[in-house]
Amino acid sequence: MFSDGARSARTLAIILIVHLAVIVLWQVLVDAFQVPKFILPSPLATLATLGSAKYAWLSNLAVTAIEILGGFCLGALVGVMLAVIFTWSPLVSLLLLPLFVTLNMIPKVALGPLFIVWFSYGIFPNILIAFSICFFPILLTTARGLSEVEPDLLDLVKSLRGSRWTLFRKIQLPGSLPYVFSGMKVGAILAVAGAIVGEFIASERGLGYLMIQVQSSLDTPAMVMAVVLLTLLGITLYGLVLGLERLFVVKDVRLN
Repeated sequence: MFSDGARSARTLAIILIVHLAVIVLWQVLVDAFQVPKFILPSPLATLATLGSAKYAWLSNLAVTAIEILGGFCLGALVGVMLAVIFTWSPLVSLLLLPLFVTLNMIPKVALGPLFIVWFSYGIFPNILIAFSICFFPILLTTARGLSEVEPDLLDLVKSLRGSRWTLFRKIQLPGSLPYVFSGMKVGAILAVAGAIVGEFIASERGLGYLMIQVQSSLDTPAMVMAVVLLTLLGITLYGLVLGLERLFVVKDVRLN
């Protein structure tokens, strides 16, 4: 236990040192070559934008965070539920899974204007775009996990006259958790992209909206700061999923 903790702390320290070194190198190179701020601002110039009230960082950050988290949670819920239904009913899987594959091939950027027409501006359309991008990997990986159950375990439960619910609760669900969290980690990354796609297409608030607004004035420090905050949101969500995975799934069966 101590060895694992020390190894994790050492890995985290290395990651932080590498990131810090990149930031320092960025600052040194920008200063040394006197790169114009509108082309590439330094880290210090980027951080300075946080002190300006005109960007409304907190409110825009909150809107984007709600869109990302809402789309991800909806995608995880729908993806897992559909995977369970497809596993329990091969006929439903045969009828609907190819349809979902086809729908997933639709470029999500093309859906954005339609969502705006159907649902108007606001947070909800962007949540739907984030959901449409992130739910499919969760659906596929969860369905795979539910189907990859040891036949001997299934035969054992059936021989004991276990119900379908008992089979799901005792065998399929615990066995599929590594696949569920693997899909959720991919979904966490895609949810960030989905929310920003929605804000780029049409929005009135959010970090993507702010980037579009400051782009016209070549306010590159604000654009870079928005990208940094988006990255931090994605890392936070990914870290949350990773923490839940470590809580519910033993190390030896986790998927990368």
